[in-house]
Amino acid sequence: MHRSNLLKLQGMTLQFGGLTAVKDLDLEVQQGEIFSVIGPNGAGKTTVFNSITAIYEPNQGQILFKGKKIERVLTRKTVFFFIVVGLLIGFAALLLSVNLDQLWKVTIVRNYRDIAHPFPWTKALNDLVDFIGKKKSVGIFWGVVGTLLGMKGAYAIFRRGIRSPDLVAENGISRTFQNIRLFQNMTVFENVLIGMERKLKSRLWQIILRTPRFRREEAESREKGRLVLDFVGLTDNPNHLAKHLSYGSQRRLEIARALAMEPELLLLDEPAAGMNPTEMEALNHLIRKIRARGITVILIEHQMRVVMGISDRVAVLDYGVKIAEGTPSEVRDHPKVIEAYLGTVTK
Repeated sequence: MHRSNLLKLQGMTLQFGGLTAVKDLDLEVQQGEIFSVIGPNGAGKTTVFNSITAIYEPNQGQILFKGKKIERVLTRKTVFFFIVVGLLIGFAALLLSVNLDQLWKVTIVRNYRDIAHPFPWTKALNDLVDFIGKKKSVGIFWGVVGTLLGMKGAYAIFRRGIRSPDLVAENGISRTFQNIRLFQNMTVFENVLIGMERKLKSRLWQIILRTPRFRREEAESREKGRLVLDFVGLTDNPNHLAKHLSYGSQRRLEIARALAMEPELLLLDEPAAGMNPTEMEALNHLIRKIRARGITVILIEHQMRVVMGISDRVAVLDYGVKIAEGTPSEVRDHPKVIEAYLGTVTK
């Protein structure tokens, strides 16, 4: 059965100062498979997850989801926003230049002497017009410089958020974490509803006024939340606080919250950690059910019983480098994998 490529990492390298956490990593995950990433502690597994979900930005290489990068698109509205910000900063620079030209200490003290009064905009604008009339070249200089700096600053902020966790989630990738990150003092049901927040389309004013559209979305979300809890087997205690659940149930709740985002790709970071054999078997069954719903799963796990029991393919990392990839049986017998886990025998 042919599967299309869903996630592709090409030459991904991530460094923290002088430490290379992941080096020149190539991975391809196919639609509908369960793909596991394993390796000794410190091998860079969670770093790979953090890079995929935009918590970290790789130094080199690229991450493609469904054949393209997940990035914010530079639209006309965004460019218009840059221009508006630039013009406002340019105007502020002009006002500042007037103050600087007129013995700025005296002018600023006079303008801000009594903060109970509103800023004297009429006087400031008149001063600005007079200033430009007398020193047009200086005024143009400050206005242009301020506008350009404002536009550049707005663009720099845009670039910093060009690939962010919320954008990755909106595009269909959700995850759980190695350390449980539930809202412990909220109920099981509320934790799942939070996972649906990014799917809501109602505006702020519609939420405040509780319009029919918002009430309809709220009812749909609650119904979907009940279905998700039923899917992971947590319908018995939806109103219990998350912190009162057993450790295994908390892990399931994290998976439920991730599923509430309706992802195409689900990243599970050590979901079997701390589970007993019975809970592990139930987890295996749940992951298979998730895959049966058409959701692709990437799994980080130390429990080889879980990895070898459910994975279609496995990649092995050691010190940030991929040393093996293949089916569970191929990886299990690979010499470099045995060496990474057990070491070598010295004579």
